[in-house]
Amino acid sequence: MLFRSELVRELLIELGEDPEREGILKTPMRVAKSLEFLTSGYRKELKTVINEAVFQAESNSMIIARDIEVYSMCEHHMLPFFGRCHVGYIAKDKVLGLSKLARTVEIIARRPQQQERLTREIREAIESHLDPSGVLVMVEATHSCMQIRGAKAHGAVMRTRSVGGRWEDRKSTRLNSSHAN
Repeated sequence: MLFRSELVRELLIELGEDPEREGILKTPMRVAKSLEFLTSGYRKELKTVINEAVFQAESNSMIIARDIEVYSMCEHHMLPFFGRCHVGYIAKDKVLGLSKLARTVEIIARRPQQQERLTREIREAIESHLDPSGVLVMVEATHSCMQIRGAKAHGAVMRTRSVGGRWEDRKSTRLNSSHAN
């Protein structure tokens, strides 16, 4: 296993918990497996996943994938944030298989993140592999760190956008992109 359960056991002791207690006995192994899954984006090669599904296409169409589920972990508090990602791009001569848009989002999200960087990294990945005319990525997410500690802002949603290519220079596109629905 990538993560050492002994570290979680030590954390439980630091918290004042008895790691031999029946309900906690397997917790170190469970947490280690959970962290391995939640950070699996570090161990996946985005280029390999994307390049399997880049197709030549004579197109200048706008391609939009909405409501891609996003699950990530705030790098500041190591608490989850989750929501939806919307990706749009204007193809030149290459398109990406639809499922690979979702896989791109998942791989990048499965690393401790800041939502702002997550949004930019998704856009940059699409730009670097497809060279489209324009890319727009929006992430709308709820952050556990903001809800259960600190501000306790229940129901607050953070919305981030990253715009590139020919959309980057158009003020109207940037303003209208705030209405993804």
